[in-house]
Amino acid sequence: MDVVGAQPAAVLVPVVERASVLSLLFTKRTEHLHHHPGQISFPGGRVEEVDTSPVDTALRETEEEIGLQRSNVELLGALPDYFTGTGFRVTPVVGLVHPPFKLTLDAFEVAEAFEVPLAHFLDPANHEEHSIMHEGRLRRFHAMPYQGYFIWGATAGIIMSLYRMLNGASEGREG
Repeated sequence: MDVVGAQPAAVLVPVVERASVLSLLFTKRTEHLHHHPGQISFPGGRVEEVDTSPVDTALRETEEEIGLQRSNVELLGALPDYFTGTGFRVTPVVGLVHPPFKLTLDAFEVAEAFEVPLAHFLDPANHEEHSIMHEGRLRRFHAMPYQGYFIWGATAGIIMSLYRMLNGASEGREG
């Protein structure tokens, strides 16, 4: 899918490697932001002239938003571009995050950072589909609530892309 005129953006899908579990690292946006206040997201943003690639955008934005240094991120690849209803073409860059690391949140943009076990998103019982009427159109979207966090929209759509990729990889293995 290609949407003409879509604004290029990139996010890091940070997979944190803990001793006993893999988890995804998210941010909760501050309530005063004009775009997507209070929503759960991956660190990232629009491509700027200084960026040489979507990977560069994702890593730069991650450093700016949560202080996670690129030296802690092992790049694994990218998921298919995700097109948002707000006119962005988001490239999800997947990276394995190696602890220890220290986060320093940009208090203007990020209210908090938190992790959710990857296993939560790999269980189809945690996948929801919702719909709303918006500007006269019925819009459908994914959601994956977790312990009081409502993860939905582009973030949940990107997680679904990761889920499909990982599920396809596991189904293709001989056991």
